[in-house]
Amino acid sequence: MTFEKGQTLELEITDLAFGGKGIAKLDGLTVFVDNGLPGDRVSARIAKKRKRYLEARIVDLLSPSPDRIDPACPYSGCCGGCRCQALSYEKQLAYKRQHVVDAFAHIGGIRDVPVNPVLPAQRVFEYRNKMEFSCTDRRWLLPGEMKDGISDAGFALGLHAPGTFYKVVDIDACLLQPPEGNQILCAVKDYMKNSGLPPYGIRSHEGFWRFLVLRHSEARDQWLVNMVTASENPAVIKPLAELLIKQHPKIVSVVNNITARKSGVALGDYELLLAGERFLVERVGRYEFEVSANSFFQTNTRGAEVLYDTVRRYAGLSGTDTVLDLYSGIGTIPIWLSDAAARVTGIEVVETAVADAEKNCRRNKISNCRFVLGDIRKVLSGIVERPDVLIIDPPRAGMHKDVVKQLLAMAPKRIVYVSCNPASLARDAGLMKEDYQVTEVQLVDMFPHTYHVESVAQMERNIRR
Repeated sequence: MTFEKGQTLELEITDLAFGGKGIAKLDGLTVFVDNGLPGDRVSARIAKKRKRYLEARIVDLLSPSPDRIDPACPYSGCCGGCRCQALSYEKQLAYKRQHVVDAFAHIGGIRDVPVNPVLPAQRVFEYRNKMEFSCTDRRWLLPGEMKDGISDAGFALGLHAPGTFYKVVDIDACLLQPPEGNQILCAVKDYMKNSGLPPYGIRSHEGFWRFLVLRHSEARDQWLVNMVTASENPAVIKPLAELLIKQHPKIVSVVNNITARKSGVALGDYELLLAGERFLVERVGRYEFEVSANSFFQTNTRGAEVLYDTVRRYAGLSGTDTVLDLYSGIGTIPIWLSDAAARVTGIEVVETAVADAEKNCRRNKISNCRFVLGDIRKVLSGIVERPDVLIIDPPRAGMHKDVVKQLLAMAPKRIVYVSCNPASLARDAGLMKEDYQVTEVQLVDMFPHTYHVESVAQMERNIRR
């Protein structure tokens, strides 16, 4: 059977892909169906045709899955922020676990890994302590707007539509952040629209307003507001900061990050303080952390405590162990392990993160942690003392092969690998499987209604005979 773009098919959705798309099978081809859920029977139109698979969009939901629920968010299905809201939470957790099991088997070549059920989130909404909203001059029209003939596809401040880097769904409220964050979002949006300055176009590389980043301290119920712009303009930005502070007393920091780079990343080349402090103070367990606009900090504060407790349990520290933490960020994991270890060394490539880690140690009166600044590939060879336990919490892409080789040469007795990407975790575990056995994996759901999940893998060095 031949298939053409635009052709309509009747499909039974049987599985869920990592990434949130439904999977159907048709004449030996895999069909990825946007917003499809296992158990759905749908009429879907082919959007893309590839040699080994098709991509399709639902035209009509003929028979809904028994696991399908009414999403709480009006933007569900159009916004890329959370793609699994229509799937019951219980099933979300089941598929997340299955994706990790499949990744170990198919990517890492490791079967029968003991993957525990996912530890559920304490909250499934209002759990994010950081939200990043993009500005654009190309607004993504919602289905209802297109039916009504609305053609104003200009300014938007919101979240990207799935599969597009330059179009943004203009939103007034995201249910993943606390309610006051949505009030701040709307206030900033109104000001931007009336400022007379254009939003930045990711294609044209022209315009002023680029991003709005909101951070929230759950411990103190305070906010940091970061406006990312293409250039300095204190005459426009300063009144906005004053307006926000007046309207929202819980805002304790307003900063302006400025970047002329063409990349669509909400990081400034430099930062101007407009009001208050440069950071928030957040608490996880009994420890406090200073979190600045560009700090890496787990986006689910309550989930972070569960995650770090899992790392501590898998590390199995006795009080006399030496620990090496790769990609140590602002020092959260080293500080969390400090009272159970003799010494903890963190390696981090971002200079400001190392400075924050050292400040966080002083704030918490921690004296047995030290931090090394530099590229791990270059710095690791300078670590003379072999660690008893190695902690790895890399970016989504995982570890560079050179880093894998170096840590295998160090031969710690135990590795605890923390990952937000099952594919890179499985790949790296596969590269180490001759030397290390994955003894247990605990999953922690930090991101309800998305396909993302945090994995903590305990790996023990194989005893050579």
